[in-house]
Amino acid sequence: MVQRVATVAFEGIEARAVDVQVQVAPGLPAFNIVGLPDKAVSEAKERVRAALIASGLALPARRITVNLAPADLPKEGSHYDLPIALGLMGAIGAIPHDALSGFTVLGELGLDGSIAAVAGVLPAAIGANARGEGLICPADCGAEAAWASPEIEIVAARSLIQLANHFKGTQVLARPQPKVREIEADALDLADIKGQESAKRALEIAAAGGHNLLMVGPPGAGKSMLAARLPSILPPLAPAELLEVSMIASVAGEIEGGALTNRRPFRSPHHSASMPALVGGGTRARPGEVSLAHNGVLFLDEMAEFSPQALDSLRQPLETGEVAIARVNHRITYPARFMLVAAMNPCRCGRASDPGFACKRGANARCAADYQGRLSGPLLDRIDLHIEVPAVTAADLILPPPTEGSREIAARVARARDLQAARYAALGLSGVRTNAQAQGPVLEEIARADGAGLALLREAADAMRLSARGYHRVLRVARTLADLDGAEKVGRVHLAEALSYRALADEVRRAA
Repeated sequence: MVQRVATVAFEGIEARAVDVQVQVAPGLPAFNIVGLPDKAVSEAKERVRAALIASGLALPARRITVNLAPADLPKEGSHYDLPIALGLMGAIGAIPHDALSGFTVLGELGLDGSIAAVAGVLPAAIGANARGEGLICPADCGAEAAWASPEIEIVAARSLIQLANHFKGTQVLARPQPKVREIEADALDLADIKGQESAKRALEIAAAGGHNLLMVGPPGAGKSMLAARLPSILPPLAPAELLEVSMIASVAGEIEGGALTNRRPFRSPHHSASMPALVGGGTRARPGEVSLAHNGVLFLDEMAEFSPQALDSLRQPLETGEVAIARVNHRITYPARFMLVAAMNPCRCGRASDPGFACKRGANARCAADYQGRLSGPLLDRIDLHIEVPAVTAADLILPPPTEGSREIAARVARARDLQAARYAALGLSGVRTNAQAQGPVLEEIARADGAGLALLREAADAMRLSARGYHRVLRVARTLADLDGAEKVGRVHLAEALSYRALADEVRRAA
């Protein structure tokens, strides 16, 4: 007789159904796991054996075979421990034979019979709910699984003994409730920054439209301080965005205590990060920083110090909003719709913009162009806002704090985003939420300028040699500026400001 238990295998953020088939047959004592298991799955037999003994059960001296079907799908991770153990318990009569019917099971076992948290519980719960099944998972992941649906049956246990008692009816486990991670009041506020009004304006525009931003300035100008305060003006995640972000975090094992948060991700990898670290990869094709920053911010400090190969790997995700990781035996796609915010010095020593400074390597403009030339033209073309952040003077520091802080700016950003959401919902574009995501004919329709604006745009496109991508990015920024002003149409003033944010990149190209 074969005992069957349902579990899942992960392909990106998708949970594919896997059938765990356990057979206890006469023959020489053996314990074999087949069905393309990796090292962690193959070692499950030792964890299962020890956990059952610790729970007062002994494996029979018979031939035990565990098949993970479909057999041609690679099985990775430690979450197969619990379905294998429960399958064995059902096969030897420790729990009712039909107790596991209609449940998807996942969890890692300790040698003492405890059930440890595993990654991917939220996608597994969503997949189980879609199939009309319940979920058996570790107690530490129960709150996470409860977000999948209020109707799904969830059994979240801390040990095998608790599960056995639950199925026998002697200790019924209550259904866990969704948990929200409490976020402390943000201590970082834009009111902390004195001066840099133009940079704050660019930060507001980037937040309002989801645009990419590059800040170039000398050391100590406040670039990192500005970026660190960007989350304080971003609106919270919408329900659909929260689900997408949480599924990625769940697969990556970054949900603590099963509690979700509606705060947008803010990822800031070190400049020594490799290409797989940024876009994802490895033997298990884990999500990278671009996917963990989905619907949030990816901040690259000292951008020119990242390897050129790693930076150029961002070009496709910036354009398509997803990253495809292709390996010999599988291909996985992760969502990666993020705001790129980058900061860098104007040159290697950072003093190219200082008044009266003469670089020993040559002309200041040429030195700066060589250093900034580490960034490829196609990558720069995908950045909407290029701003120069000058050094803060002592006169700026002795001024009183600005009267406007993150709360006032966040209110304007929220109003602009509400306008965008309503506009694209009316057009039937459910996947578009910000101006930065608008494409092609839709963009040209919503950002259509008046006669004076078109004349300015035509002259600037010729003078600045704008590419087709650059032209569309100017339109997106201009549309965001109009939304911040509450204007129905894009005017000449909006286009002029949008063009000014691409002037810095044009100067660097000429210097090079």
